[in-house]
Amino acid sequence: MYDIWVLVALGGVSVIAGFVDAVAGGGGLITIPALLWAGLPPLGAIATNKAQSIVGTTIAAWTYWRKGYVSILSLVPSIGAAFAGSLLGAVIVKQVDTSALEVLIPVAVIAVALYFTFSPSIKDIDGAARLKFSTFLPAFAFAIGFYDGLFGPGTGSFFMLAFVALFGLSAARASAHTKILNVVSNLAALVFFIIAGDVVWPVAIVMACGQVLGGYLGAITGIRYGAKIIRPLVIVVSIILAVKLLFFP
Repeated sequence: MYDIWVLVALGGVSVIAGFVDAVAGGGGLITIPALLWAGLPPLGAIATNKAQSIVGTTIAAWTYWRKGYVSILSLVPSIGAAFAGSLLGAVIVKQVDTSALEVLIPVAVIAVALYFTFSPSIKDIDGAARLKFSTFLPAFAFAIGFYDGLFGPGTGSFFMLAFVALFGLSAARASAHTKILNVVSNLAALVFFIIAGDVVWPVAIVMACGQVLGGYLGAITGIRYGAKIIRPLVIVVSIILAVKLLFFP
């Protein structure tokens, strides 16, 4: 049983994390250290984080969809691909050595930050697509979903990069599509954690309540301010994530 004030603090943390995650991704950079501070074991912290964060991501995705920033129908093949990829990654994660990713992924995340810093194509209107959405997105969704199930950190950044750089979406629409596919890839991994009994449900439920508010406010903010807030937040989150992976694994 957790102290009431610890639960209140975790609820407050989840509001902030849900807001950041809805705008730019990376909410786990806030919630996982908080869960470890609260005394959860590492596996319990990761599992509980998945259980609570998926609520905020779902609220953000629903808000973007309700405001017309994403078409679920057009994403159906990619939703299936992201789920299958994440499921496969979660199944084989214990059978492969992922240590090389601890070096490679920070480099990739820094590349994302540099792209969002210097690219002129990140705007509040859709640009020219380099690849056909319906043809190529399922392949990217499968690959990034697989990475999410296998390792995880930076998934939102990689989705954002693909939607902006390859498919020409505006900052807000890229964030909207990212949230939809993030929900799916997170769900596949969460199923395994639930079956294994790793989720600390009292903590997850309290934090999920905070995620509802944070996810909604973050999505509304992303819609209202677009690239002006999404761009700098993606850059900041990517840099912090890279530093964390490199120096605090």
